[in-house]
Amino acid sequence: TDVALPRDPESGVPPAWLRQPVSVRITFYRKELFRHWRCLEQQREHFSEKAICDVETAILRLMQRVDRLCEEDRGEAVLNRLLRTIDGITRLSTSTDRTPFH
Repeated sequence: TDVALPRDPESGVPPAWLRQPVSVRITFYRKELFRHWRCLEQQREHFSEKAICDVETAILRLMQRVDRLCEEDRGEAVLNRLLRTIDGITRLSTSTDRTPFH
């Protein structure tokens, strides 16, 4: 399925973070992926080794492709969807120990 980039409902403009230079967005996504990997490591005993390996492999592949994805028209929508999927496993967004990014 095609995932639309988030936009302000009134102006139709993407949020400020999507209007940042590509290098800023690349850094954002890499930090988010690293945070999910670190969270997964802390929860390692709750998952099978295969599940851990599969998610780690996915995170590593995404980290390697973030540059290219951020430059593609639909790449950031793909990254957002995959981050939400990974978050469904790590539950990082519901964690009380969150470090805000600026």
